[in-house]
Amino acid sequence: MRVTTDHDRCVGSGQCALLSPEVFDQDDDGLVLVLQEKPVAALHGSVRRAADLCPSRSIQIHD
Repeated sequence: MRVTTDHDRCVGSGQCALLSPEVFDQDDDGLVLVLQEKPVAALHGSVRRAADLCPSRSIQIHD
């Protein structure tokens, strides 16, 4: 799995950082930051959930 985001689409809801804080954070403007572009398998579930619940659909998962 590889995780990318569309920073321009992000609305700063913070769901990703709450659901998978090992992989996502927010910058000073509240927009998504990817901490781990290639998360370990144990985090895949939380990353997929964060992508599914992202209101702006700014998280992309590449398998």
